[in-house]
Amino acid sequence: MANSSNRIVVPEAKQAMDNMKYEIAKQLNVNLKQGYNGDLTSRDAGSIGGGMVKSMIEQYERSMANK
Repeated sequence: MANSSNRIVVPEAKQAMDNMKYEIAKQLNVNLKQGYNGDLTSRDAGSIGGGMVKSMIEQYERSMANK
């Protein structure tokens, strides 16, 4: 039985995650489109994922600083 780590734990967050993905791709000048993106290089896909993680960490750090 495979365990997928690519699942949204909070279903309500799916749209926000998708929006972030496209925003990061745009900032990185990566041509990410709706649907199939099999022509995307591993490097570009990794850059988008890394940018999303970086953005989430920055948001969390800001929220912790405001407490």
